[in-house]
Amino acid sequence: MDTQANIMQHFRSEEAPFVEEAQAWLSTASQQYRPYLTGFLNPRQVYILQTLVNGTDGLKAHFNGGYPAAEQQRALIFPDYYEPQVGDFELQLFEIVYPTKFAELHHSMILGTLANLGIDTAIFGDILTDQGVWQVFVAANMAEFFKLQVDRVGKIKVHLSERELSDAVSPEIDWTPLNGLVASLRLDTVVAEAFNLSRNRAKGIIESGDVRLNWMPNLHPDADLGAGDMVSVRHFGRVRLDAINGKTRKDKLKIDLSVVRS
Repeated sequence: MDTQANIMQHFRSEEAPFVEEAQAWLSTASQQYRPYLTGFLNPRQVYILQTLVNGTDGLKAHFNGGYPAAEQQRALIFPDYYEPQVGDFELQLFEIVYPTKFAELHHSMILGTLANLGIDTAIFGDILTDQGVWQVFVAANMAEFFKLQVDRVGKIKVHLSERELSDAVSPEIDWTPLNGLVASLRLDTVVAEAFNLSRNRAKGIIESGDVRLNWMPNLHPDADLGAGDMVSVRHFGRVRLDAINGKTRKDKLKIDLSVVRS
């Protein structure tokens, strides 16, 4: 088995393009002997990149999304002599200023606005809210573009105001840790475990199009999950597979989950 095939056996086939891109980042940091900064990565991509870095001599990686519990994070890959600083992650926090007395924003509205502008998810991070305050992290080199382009969310007039990273609000998401035992890492099995459903019901929910895996629609109940995968289930909530901790004597898989219920 060649080296690339050996690496890919640890990941899903559809993740091959990201694995190849991540390997190119590692090569740049190693060959040029300098830090390399990525765009925003989702939790699964963070896991894959960290796994690759762990298998590469002389390199380390740190991750930062602007606040401690960030889901979307930029990675700094660097030679092990380097001491990374917060400024190396080139993050800018914006607050979305809008007429709060007359309008109401929602997460989906903001995401839709960014998607309609053709903004790549790699250049913006988490969208935070707390008591009507909405904020978004963006790549610092795209800050002026965001300020010029984002003047409406839906039909609501807005403008973006720069804030310090320390001004980030505490997000309203409250993750609950859950330890589970599952027969497999199939999507329907993990969804059933997270939300206390029968596997048949979980399978039906997935096949109806109500589930997203790593922010992408997924209609396959038998999709295999891995550490770092994020699953959104309409009307139920979200679940993140944090760790796989081996098997019990009865061959069940021990898993750590984080769950947010709708």
